[in-house]
Amino acid sequence: MFPFLFLFLFSFSWVASADRHEDFLQCLHYQNSNAISKVIYTPINSSYSSVLQFSIRNGRFNTSATPKPLVIVTPLNVAHIQAAIACSQKHGLQIRVRSGGHDYEGLSYVAVIPFVVVDLINMRTVTVDVANKTAWVQGGATLGEVYYRIAEESRTLAFSAGVCPTVGVGGHISGGGTGMIMRKYGLAVDHIIDVQVIDVKGRILDRASMGEDLFWAIRGGGGNTFGVVIAWKLELLPIPASVTVFNVTRILMKEDATKLIHQWQYAIEKFEEDLFSRIFIWRSANSTQEGKPMIQAAFTSLFLGGVDRLLSYMQESFPELGLVKEDCIEMSWIESTVYFAQFPRNTSLEVLLNRSPQATSFFKGKTDFVKEPIPKTALEGIWERLDQVDAGSAELQFTAYGGKMNEIAESSTPFPHRAGTLYQIHYGISWDEEGIEAYAKYISWIRRLYSYMAPYVSKNPRQAYVNYRDLDLGVNNLGNTSYRQASVWGTKYFKNNFDRLVRVKTAVDPANFFRNEQSIPPLSSW
Repeated sequence: MFPFLFLFLFSFSWVASADRHEDFLQCLHYQNSNAISKVIYTPINSSYSSVLQFSIRNGRFNTSATPKPLVIVTPLNVAHIQAAIACSQKHGLQIRVRSGGHDYEGLSYVAVIPFVVVDLINMRTVTVDVANKTAWVQGGATLGEVYYRIAEESRTLAFSAGVCPTVGVGGHISGGGTGMIMRKYGLAVDHIIDVQVIDVKGRILDRASMGEDLFWAIRGGGGNTFGVVIAWKLELLPIPASVTVFNVTRILMKEDATKLIHQWQYAIEKFEEDLFSRIFIWRSANSTQEGKPMIQAAFTSLFLGGVDRLLSYMQESFPELGLVKEDCIEMSWIESTVYFAQFPRNTSLEVLLNRSPQATSFFKGKTDFVKEPIPKTALEGIWERLDQVDAGSAELQFTAYGGKMNEIAESSTPFPHRAGTLYQIHYGISWDEEGIEAYAKYISWIRRLYSYMAPYVSKNPRQAYVNYRDLDLGVNNLGNTSYRQASVWGTKYFKNNFDRLVRVKTAVDPANFFRNEQSIPPLSSW
């Protein structure tokens, strides 16, 4: 949303909310005096800014114009969350729930009406049961913490989830959870066997007490819609003691980049499920002798097997890459999580426990799903548009689907991007310059690229991944939102599953207390 609109709306609301702010704090203490004062932060607290900013991963939502919460609660236990929910409802405040802070549009810690943030950073226990191949993971844990704790107990068990170790599991799993072993096992949500959620009435529900409809909805229907997830119960997955990884970078003239990436699209259709493949594409800082820009493409893979088998397979299925043994490294799965997070070789596994954000820039991302290979002329058009921005500021990721993803019905969870999806495209642009001119420049660029790609990606609807949230697709009203309005963005994320999500929302939160700019609306809200 335009930052000045944020500022106007929030400034107006803030004046009207001063009394509610004090009433909310009094309510919290009345509801739960058990050490709750130690986990409450308001703007008059010296540590308020550091607590708020610690989990902000996008400079777009860390400016003077960004609306700030009236109160931040960092609960130590379930009772603190129940108190925050009850008092927010009583005093007319919206609630936002933050796990790791990676929401692409900042919706876990930004709102344009008076709001409270429940930050789950203190609720991140991971309990692994090797004998039963399960783990209970609290909603505030990061992926890095989950991977590390699993590996502490077993080097031959894993979980299918994302690459970035500071992503919170609460939001990641709520949106589906793609990752490096999804072609073998499917998504994170495909391996959730139980959950604990606090609903709008403050009740603690598990799978048995909530029923299968709500259990279905929270596994991919998006965060901050149905309640607050306290913990997920994960099914852990067998993994070889040794896997093989590679990250092969090619700096190519545009015509060579076109040929190689065009061929990759056909090769991945034949890839076995043990092989994950992704390409990172950006404009190279290098140029030809004639001064023409070049394309840099990094081919990244995880193979659930040994290097010799991988080399033989790649020579058969994608010889154009020219993979050689020196490109490949055999390591354990847990070591591969550090490798793909782009830490230097031989970095200690303890880095997975570090929640501290790295340098934060301004960022905007979008997604598409590709159903059939993109023609060479379309790839050439992408290279032309990469020339319009600084080298390295814009990046595309092509992530192969297929394998197990083709075998899981699109209605099995709210995440519908299954059979028939060749690969996913992620578009990203980042910048360091402050100000509205820079904002307009880079946002305009990625929107133009997205518009250009329309003929070559999924249609009716043009699909997107909810974990790469994009408010350009459409937003809800500040108050009540109609089914028709929400379906504009909702069918892009969920396709036909959107209708069932609306029915579940209507049953469990008819007054639409848990809401944001792209939360599922209940039919009763209009």
